[in-house]
Amino acid sequence: MSINNTIGIIYILVAMATFSIHDSILKFIFQKVSLYEIYFGRTFIAATLSATFLLIYKKKITFITHYPILSLVRVILHFLAFSVFFISLTYLSLAVATALYFSTPFFMSIFARTLLSENIGYRRWLAIFFGFIGVYIILNPNFSNFDFKNLLPLLCAFFYALSMTITKMTSDKDDTFTQLFYFYIITIILCLFMYFFIGSGQFDKFSDPTIKFIFREWFSNFDYTWHYIVLMGILASIAFTCVFKAYSTYSTSITSIFEYSLIIWSIIIGYFLFDDIPTIRTIIGVIIVMSAGVYIFFKRTKKESRG
Repeated sequence: MSINNTIGIIYILVAMATFSIHDSILKFIFQKVSLYEIYFGRTFIAATLSATFLLIYKKKITFITHYPILSLVRVILHFLAFSVFFISLTYLSLAVATALYFSTPFFMSIFARTLLSENIGYRRWLAIFFGFIGVYIILNPNFSNFDFKNLLPLLCAFFYALSMTITKMTSDKDDTFTQLFYFYIITIILCLFMYFFIGSGQFDKFSDPTIKFIFREWFSNFDYTWHYIVLMGILASIAFTCVFKAYSTYSTSITSIFEYSLIIWSIIIGYFLFDDIPTIRTIIGVIIVMSAGVYIFFKRTKKESRG
């Protein structure tokens, strides 16, 4: 392993640790803040920091996208993905929510076959099958009384994988900065729409903490929450910058595997901050999901290197 790839791995490890801190802050404050207040705040701050970076380094941005409809769909899917993931953090442990989110490679392989016409060999299909067995083990469903809310991280993975598949489709003509520009602009517009629709708290008539998190009035505890939201925006910017730096400069085939460190960080932070101790069943499921995901990634990388 070269020293350059070692630096790339460090970037990914820092990014995943930062993401886990970001998620733990959300889990810590969700009972005093609104979901889309957080979404708007962190996106606005991240957009401001990104714009400052681009201005300082005089990066050229093309504001015209070649795929306006697909760009809109891509951002909406991303918006939905992390809406449901943030909701799931209100009742699932960090480790379980994160592990279920890492079913993303299974959905991406399926979309690669159905939308990109990529050939998927039987070994990858077997890996996908065993990966979903790991998901089943983590969920540990009781079909007589199953709480379907536990499927939200899977829904996040589904939406996110579809969003990333569209990103792959549009990357041939739209560069990273163009896609990032539309991501921030459309996300902020969606958040403002949510503010005018539910931001005054007119639908906050529920006692369930998770539902209140969605419909709570914006800025009702602003003096308490604003510094957390600012911190989340900064953390998100740092994490995405590290990921971008790792993938744009260093070997993707090596650095990507270390994204799974997010699960480890989530277990550690969940234990110390929220007294969440994963069960043996959860650990077995996590190992299966991680193993299947790593295998799928290596098969895809090997196939691309041949092409």
